[in-house]
Amino acid sequence: MHIRTKFWARPELEACGFFQAAPIDHRGQWQKSFKKKQPLHMEVGCGKGAFMAELGSQNPQINYLTIDLIDAVLGMAKRNIEASYKKSNQAVNNIQLTPWDIERIDMILAPEDGVERIYINFCNPWPLRKHQKKRLTHPRQLRKYQALLKGDGEIYFKTDDDGLFEDSIAYFEESGFTIKTLIPDLHASDYQGNIETEHEKMYTAQGIKIKFLIARRNK
Repeated sequence: MHIRTKFWARPELEACGFFQAAPIDHRGQWQKSFKKKQPLHMEVGCGKGAFMAELGSQNPQINYLTIDLIDAVLGMAKRNIEASYKKSNQAVNNIQLTPWDIERIDMILAPEDGVERIYINFCNPWPLRKHQKKRLTHPRQLRKYQALLKGDGEIYFKTDDDGLFEDSIAYFEESGFTIKTLIPDLHASDYQGNIETEHEKMYTAQGIKIKFLIARRNK
C-alpha cells in the first residue's frame, strides 16, 4: 500500500491513549497496556483500520493489538477506530496500536503475552521466488507466530491472490498448523461473521474472489 506522508499522523498518535510508541518495552507484558485483562488477539498490517474499527467495537470482551510499520497508516487507523467507537458510544479500551516491522514480531511479543488469534488480511503476495521469504505466511514467519500463539490458537488469513493462497496452504501444513476452514470463494460461501477490509471491498467490486482460511496451531 502506497500512502503519502501525513505530517499530522505522528503527533496525533503520540497524543492517543491507545498508541504504544515503543512496543519492544511491552514484550511479555501487553495485557498491562489494556484497561483490563482479556483474551488477546493480534492484527498484523492494519491498513486504514476499517477492519479493526468494526471488529474491536463489536467485541469489547477481546483485547486487540494492531501492528503496522507506517505512521500514516496507523494515523488513519486511529481516526477510523475512534469514529467507529464514537458511533456506538464506547471508549477505545480494548485496542492498542503500535509501529513495528512484522518480520521481527518475536522482538515485541513473547509466549507470556498469550495471543489467541492472529489476523492476516491481504498482505503483500511477493510473487517473485527470490522475495517469497518476505511473505507474512512464509514458514519462517509462521514459526514465529506459532511460538507466540497460546495453546491451539488460530490464524485467520484472507487474500485476493491465488498463488499466495495455494502456497500458504502448504506453508501452514508444513509449519505445525491444521487448516480447519478453507474457503476459496468467501463471498459465495455461507460463512458467517466476515468483516470486510478496504482491500476486500475493492477486489470484490472488481470480480476477484476472496480466499479465506483458518489455521489452528497444533499443541
